Amino acid sequence: MTAIRVDLAGQEHIALCDLLKLAGLAESGGRAKAVIAAGEVRRNGNTETRKTAKIRAGETVAYAGAVIEVFENAQE
Repeated sequence: MTAIRVDLAGQEHIALCDLLKLAGLAESGGRAKAVIAAGEVRRNGNTETRKTAKIRAGETVAYAGAVIEVFENAQE
């Protein structure tokens, strides 16, 4: 599995569909929404089908053999 780390960069959360695009796992928003709706994405080990689910620091998202670790860089 490929590990990808994504920094929220001061944001409280990121929509799941936006996270997949940011991590480079979906080439478009439409593609991200389609794979989420199809039940292909797991959030913290559970299937997530809400396209705009709010992903926060400390959560993990898995899709297509990759695991995205979301964190908040505390440096200001």
